[in-house]
Amino acid sequence: MRQSLSKTHQNVHGDTSRYKTKIKTAILLISSTLLISVSAYAAETKPTTAKTTINPTSINTSAINLAIMADNPTVLSETQRITKSKSSTLAPTTATGTAVVSGKTAKTDQAIYSEDAIHHPVWAKNGMVATQEALASDIGLKILKDGGNAVDAAVAVGFALAVTLPRAGNIGGGGFMMIYDAKQGKTVALDYREKAPSSASRDMYLDKDGNAVSDLSRYHGLAVGVPGTVAGLLKALDNHGTMSRGQVMAPAIALAENGIEVTAGLSESLEALSDRLQKWPSTKKIFFKPDGSAYQPGELLRQPELAKSLKLIAAKGSDGFYKGETARKLVKAVNEAGGNMSLQDLANYRAIARVPVKGDYRGYEIVSMPPPSSGGIHIVQILNILEGYPLKDYGQNSAQTIHLMSEAMQLAYADRAEYLGDSDFIDVPASGLTSQAYADKLRSLINPNKATPAATIKANNPLPYESDQTTHFSIVDKDGNAVANTYTLNFSYGTGLVAEGTGILLNNEMDDFSAKPGVPNGYGLIGGDANAVEANKRPLSSMSPTLVFKDSKPYIVTGSPGGSRIITTVTQVISNVIDHDMNIAEATHAPRIHDQWLPDEIRIEKALNVDTVKKLESMGHKVSPQAAMGSTQSIMLTPNGVYGSSDPRIVDAAVVGY
Repeated sequence: MRQSLSKTHQNVHGDTSRYKTKIKTAILLISSTLLISVSAYAAETKPTTAKTTINPTSINTSAINLAIMADNPTVLSETQRITKSKSSTLAPTTATGTAVVSGKTAKTDQAIYSEDAIHHPVWAKNGMVATQEALASDIGLKILKDGGNAVDAAVAVGFALAVTLPRAGNIGGGGFMMIYDAKQGKTVALDYREKAPSSASRDMYLDKDGNAVSDLSRYHGLAVGVPGTVAGLLKALDNHGTMSRGQVMAPAIALAENGIEVTAGLSESLEALSDRLQKWPSTKKIFFKPDGSAYQPGELLRQPELAKSLKLIAAKGSDGFYKGETARKLVKAVNEAGGNMSLQDLANYRAIARVPVKGDYRGYEIVSMPPPSSGGIHIVQILNILEGYPLKDYGQNSAQTIHLMSEAMQLAYADRAEYLGDSDFIDVPASGLTSQAYADKLRSLINPNKATPAATIKANNPLPYESDQTTHFSIVDKDGNAVANTYTLNFSYGTGLVAEGTGILLNNEMDDFSAKPGVPNGYGLIGGDANAVEANKRPLSSMSPTLVFKDSKPYIVTGSPGGSRIITTVTQVISNVIDHDMNIAEATHAPRIHDQWLPDEIRIEKALNVDTVKKLESMGHKVSPQAAMGSTQSIMLTPNGVYGSSDPRIVDAAVVGY
C-alpha cells in the first residue's frame, strides 16, 4: 500500500497545501536518481513584521500549519542546509585519526557531509524534530522556536500524533521515552507501557479446553490494557519540561477541533482496515463518511470528541483522563466490549522512571530502554557480539557482515524468548545478558563461514513476527537536551474501538502477553512464563528508543516502529554510523536485514543485491525478501550543528530544524 506512493510524493507531500498562502519564495530541490532524499525538509526563519495568526473560521491545512509556525518557512536545498564541513572543532584526534572518548577511542565524524555520500541529512544550527507525520514535526519545531526544550516539544508532538497519525500516535496506548537532561548530564528511561487490569489472570484467554482464543486478546474488550500515554507525557512535562500543559497541548487541540487535511497515507490506511474499524459504530462515525466511504486525500477530518478529551487533560492534568468523565467513558466502552476494567485501574496507573540499560560499542556509549522493553538489552547484546569482528573491513551489507549480524541476532532473540518480561514481576538477568564476557561466549558459538541452524540453538520456543504499527520520534534542542520516544496502540488503530464520546482509540496491548506458553500472539510471538498474564503487569515490548553518546554527550538519537524488527533496525543504524562511517541519512536509507531466530531465515529488503543473497545461501542461510522494515526517525548531534533523517520507507514523515 505505502510502496505504491512515489518517492516524489514522499518528498513534496503537503508542501503546496501547507505553504501556498504564506510563502513568497520556496526552493524545492528534487534530488537526482543518486539522491533518493528523505521525506523531510528544514525550516529557517525569515524576518517578518508581524506574527502569523489563524482565522478561527478557517479550518484548512494551510491555516492550521500557519498557526503553528512562528515565521515564514523557507524550504532549502541540501547544499544550502549543509553550510559547514568537518573542521577543527571536532573532537581532538590522535595520530591515527581517532578521537579520545572516556579513555577509549572513537572515530572522528568521517561522513557527516561528504561528496562521496549519495544521501544527505537535513542540517540545522539549533534544534531538530523528526517524526512520522509532517504536521506533528512542525508543531514540535514551533515549540522549540518559542523557547521550549526538547521535552516540551516531545509532549506537544506526542499529543499531536494522536490526532494526525491515529493508527499509531495515541493517548489510548502506551510507550517508552528516553530523556537526556543536558544540565544534569543524566538520562532517564520513562516507562509508560500499558498495564493489565487488576482483574487479569493467567488463563483469561483460554477456552474450557485450555486452548488460546486469539480474538479475545486482539479485537475484544479483554484486549485493552490500562493506557499509559497520558501519564507518561505529563510526567515528562512535569519533571523535565518548561512550558505549561496548555501551551504544549494547544496545537493538538486545534488540529482535532478545526480538522486536518487527510494525507494519502492516512486515507489508504483507513481504506485497508475499513472492515475492522467500521464494526464499531463509535469509530465509524469519526473516521468514515456517512455512506461508509473513507476520507480521501485533501479532504478534511475533524475529531471534536478527541478535542474535548484533550481539553480536559489540558485543564485537569492526569485527572482529566484517569478520573472523571473521560475515565467513566473509557471503562464503559471496555466493559461493554466484553472487558473487565475498573475506574480504580485507571486511577492507580503510574508512569515509572527507570534506570537505562547501558553498554559500550567501539568507544561509544549505548543507552536504551530497560524491561519491560527487550530492546535495550538485546541491542547491547548484539553489538557486544559484533564488536569482536572487523565489520568495517568486511563492508556494509556484505555477505560476511550480514552473516555475522544474523548469527548475533538469532542468539539474542533466543534469549529474549527465555528471559525477558516485566522486571517488576520477574528477575531479568540484564547485567548478564549485556556483559562482554557473555558476548564472548556467544561469539565462540558462531561459525564465521556457515549458518547455524536455529534448531541447534534452542528448541520449542520460536519467536516469529510482531506488530509494526508503532511510531517513533526524536527531538533535540539548542541546549543539548534530547528525547527519543516510541509509543503504540499495538495493531494499527489498536482494537479499532473508539470509546464512545471520547474520540480515543483503545489499544490491544494485552495480546503482547503470552496467552499460553507456546501459543503465538497476533504477530506470531511465542512467549513463556516470564511474559505470562498477571494483574497489573506490563507486557513485554520490543520498542527501543535509544541514545548513543560520544564524549559523554548525545551523538545519535534514534528509534523505530517495526515490532520485533525494531531491535535489529536500531542496531543497524548504529552500526552503519560507527562501523561504516555513514552519515545519518545514509545509515537510515541503507537496506536492512532481520533474523530473529525462528522462523529460521534472514528477512531482507528487496534492495539487497542478488550476488549477496546467493553468497548467503551458499553459507547455509535461507533468505526471505519481504516488506520494508522500520521507519527510523534519527538525529545526529555534532559541533557543527544537528543532522537529521526521516525514513523514506513511510510516507508523510518529516524532519525539520532551525
